[in-house]
Amino acid sequence: MSHLSDIPPAQPDAAFSLIASFKADTAEHKVDLCPGFYRDDNAEPWVLPSVAQAKEQIHADPSLNHEHLPLTGHPELLLGSQKLVFGKARDLKRVASIQTVSGTGANHMAALFLATNLKPKRVWISNPSWINHTEIWKLVGPDVEQRFYPYYDTVHHRVDIEAMTRTLRKEACEGDVIILHACAHNPTGADLTRQQWETIAEICKESGLFAVFDMAYQGFASGDLDQDASAITHFFDRSDLEFAVAQSFSKNFGLYGERVGVLHMVVLETDTAAKVTPLLTQLSRAEITSCPSYGARIVAKILSSTILLGQWQQDLVTMSERMKSMRKALYQGLQHRLSVTGLTSNNPLSQRAFQLGLKKPCSV
Repeated sequence: MSHLSDIPPAQPDAAFSLIASFKADTAEHKVDLCPGFYRDDNAEPWVLPSVAQAKEQIHADPSLNHEHLPLTGHPELLLGSQKLVFGKARDLKRVASIQTVSGTGANHMAALFLATNLKPKRVWISNPSWINHTEIWKLVGPDVEQRFYPYYDTVHHRVDIEAMTRTLRKEACEGDVIILHACAHNPTGADLTRQQWETIAEICKESGLFAVFDMAYQGFASGDLDQDASAITHFFDRSDLEFAVAQSFSKNFGLYGERVGVLHMVVLETDTAAKVTPLLTQLSRAEITSCPSYGARIVAKILSSTILLGQWQQDLVTMSERMKSMRKALYQGLQHRLSVTGLTSNNPLSQRAFQLGLKKPCSV
């Protein structure tokens, strides 16, 4: 008899199952609304010009080899990613960073580190949120209670800041972890204003919450890197909050398959940061030893070159502006079809379309 014959069947991943269903659909004029992958006008993957140029330079280097990266990751990637998130002018001695297997790996490493060291009783996740947040915490913190704070107002199509803050103030406790989306909230696309972020930061301080920022879309939400990181820099500049940033380079560099990410742990004192780094390294060593190097080299090359960095920023604007125009076109097309067929906003199709953010076609 097999030792594994009685294991329960796994549930299929909702996002990837949707992608598979779309590919299998034989409709001639189907439109791909599956999230997470940027495509060109021909619905093909787009290699960013900055990435193409970086790859050429890497391949032309006669010293290119296939050695392991250091346990903490590519040094230039870590330095460049810190400057990207926190800005060049800030003193980053309070930040402990380690390369991860993209944003999923960064979220996983943050959860594993906190479950092991902070030992929270609860983790707060937005409702709705990226599906992997719940899966990651189920895996690394099975004894950590998952709670969900209200986030999106489906009636007024905005962040329900009143319900969000009311719930956190009333129910969140000291030592709880809260997962926050730094920009381009997944899946609603609705982001907090500067003033609202200040309120959330104050709640984190008052209630003793440890925030984990999921940073998958820097440069996509507005086309401006600093603006998309403004929530994080506000938390950092307070100097009285400890938090983590799970940073992904899959989407803003188009490096989906290269799995490039970084986890940043921001603490109050430099001595603490020096303790955190080897602990992160120890956890990473037990799981993957060393992160993949190719994508890390590409991102590091771009972030360390003034010319390539400028080209990448142009690439971000190109993608951001095109996505805005596509959303507007889709909104107008749906609005026309719904009107022609006599469907109203009370129809489930119409409700779902507007819940996807199509009420605001110029926001991403």
